[in-house]
Amino acid sequence: MYGEPIEALNNALSGMINVLRTDPQALDSLWLSIITYDREVKELVPLTELVSFQLPQVVCPQSGPTHTGQALQMLHDLVGKQVVKGNATQKGDWRPLLFLFTDGKPSDLQLYRDMIPKIKSLNFGAIVACAAGPSADDKLLKELTDTVVHLDTADAATLRQFFRWVSETIEQGNKSMGTVDTVSLPEPPGELHLVI
Repeated sequence: MYGEPIEALNNALSGMINVLRTDPQALDSLWLSIITYDREVKELVPLTELVSFQLPQVVCPQSGPTHTGQALQMLHDLVGKQVVKGNATQKGDWRPLLFLFTDGKPSDLQLYRDMIPKIKSLNFGAIVACAAGPSADDKLLKELTDTVVHLDTADAATLRQFFRWVSETIEQGNKSMGTVDTVSLPEPPGELHLVI
């Protein structure tokens, strides 16, 4: 994602954060983190409560590998350190939601496949993968999760619809967690194609 698509992504992320900030329950309980992955894997924003969350500009190189496996490895380590598990003596965090967004396919395919069972063992409330554009590989994402949406384009309107749907999913998960085991995803808008 370079040029107009990355600008559209930044604008859509900003819109999603603004929508979430209008939900009092999200302001009170939601924490967000962003990990970017291309030739480098970076925790762009550490786990931060919504009220303090500052969205940086996401940048992308013009070309290079897509280290999805390394990103999942970092995510696995961070969730293990940061998400508080509940037990008989302490209340834990609600189950996190994972949204994976890519316009390509894993360059580190073996590590990606090695990390899939480890990520699934973390018991996310939902794992949603988004394949954006013609180069994104739905089949590889389906190995990680049954919930894969495909965007034919990564233009501003489509990304805005996708992140509006993500914010609805987060809000729904935020309202239902603690009462259900998994988050029921809202129906995606027409621009998003659910991959069966």
